[in-house]
Amino acid sequence: MWRAGRLGRGAALGLLLAVHAVAAFEPISVGIAIGAASALTGYLSYRDLYCRFAECCREEQRLNASALKLELEEKLFGQHLATEVILKALTGFKNNKNPKKPLTLSLHGWAGTGKNFVSQIVAENLHSKGLKSNFVHLFVSTLHFPHEQQIKLYQDQLQGWIRGNVSACASSVFIFDEMDKLHPGVIDAIKPFLDYYEQVDGVSYRKAIFIFLSNAGGDLITKIALDFWRAGRKREDVQLKDLEPVLSVGVFNNKHSGLWHSGLIDRNLIDYFIPFLPLEYRHVKMCVRAEMRARGSAINEDVVTRVADEMTFFPKSEKIYSDKGCKTVQSRLDFH
Repeated sequence: MWRAGRLGRGAALGLLLAVHAVAAFEPISVGIAIGAASALTGYLSYRDLYCRFAECCREEQRLNASALKLELEEKLFGQHLATEVILKALTGFKNNKNPKKPLTLSLHGWAGTGKNFVSQIVAENLHSKGLKSNFVHLFVSTLHFPHEQQIKLYQDQLQGWIRGNVSACASSVFIFDEMDKLHPGVIDAIKPFLDYYEQVDGVSYRKAIFIFLSNAGGDLITKIALDFWRAGRKREDVQLKDLEPVLSVGVFNNKHSGLWHSGLIDRNLIDYFIPFLPLEYRHVKMCVRAEMRARGSAINEDVVTRVADEMTFFPKSEKIYSDKGCKTVQSRLDFH
């Protein structure tokens, strides 16, 4: 028994080292290594020990909805719809022990409105290491899928990456940034994984989460927000039903949305189209204050005002919305 224990500890240590060694390689290699290590260390009854030294996929871990709600309310400005829908969608999905399909969210709005920021918050609340987690995978269209003539190759690679990583961790998270720059047809490669299948080639994708980030539809969102403003209605009066149908049809018919005539929309596989409203002057000031706090600086309202005043706003006549949202706040604050 003593020798077997010694051997088990040695094997576990070897697996730990192997996991760290493959960490520099592509997602599928890391996923397979993590999966193999988890399986073997579990067999050796050292899973708890293993998970103290390396990240583990905890599929049954419940979402701390209160912590997510607090973080969204305190850190995401001017996005009442996104806060409400994302909180409800994630809470409902994670509380469901037997979902019928993966959760698929499509986030839309102009740059600087908070889409990437929200995806980071979501990732951190699902896996403790957030975007650095072995179980959170970020794809950037212009980086990972740049060439239109290689669509078939990208489709095959994408299927392989997702299959390998979900095999290793059923609760994997996949984030697709710059969807509006993705060549038409690429994203349809993952359609079987988002559908209502119990398994695809022996793998269940039902506990995975897919998040799309896109500037497409920003003009449609702005038009409706502006109509509300001109009618004297509050920003918070805008409801999901005012925007979601317009967004889904708009991106489906937009050749530059990444979802042009996509089967994902045609088959109703995207659970929520989430609009991010354009940010107003007061929201930009909130972003400046938040950045100051993040830097450990005292809030200087004169600096807050100067930074906000340097931003440009539209439409030209009313100047209501920041044309870059809060995207350049960090760099502008560096000059003050």
